[in-house]
Amino acid sequence: MAGHRDQGFGRRVRKIEKQHRRLAQGYVTSVNHDGLVVARVRRGGFRFPFRGILLLAIAFLGFKSFLYANSGDVGYAERLALMQQGTIAERAGAWVMQPDVVTMWVGDTIKGYLAK
Repeated sequence: MAGHRDQGFGRRVRKIEKQHRRLAQGYVTSVNHDGLVVARVRRGGFRFPFRGILLLAIAFLGFKSFLYANSGDVGYAERLALMQQGTIAERAGAWVMQPDVVTMWVGDTIKGYLAK
């Protein structure tokens, strides 16, 4: 009879030790509805950084729009034509910097603020 209790106790100890090892890799705390603070294992694995890539794309679009607004239509086209004559990296940059509809709209919108 004592052997049965020992097996159950050993199983519970192994479960607690396993949870402790998992929590040692990283955890997040939260408060339950009754006020108890509980540590939960942080999700593992690779998570794609959607927010960072979105912010990077918005910053790049803003930079491109600023250059478009500052240079004007003709000046921006001249600079792109010059870049298209250069090395492979410059040609790739010229391809990326091609004015699109959003760039032209944002550039035209901020053009009024740059003149002041």
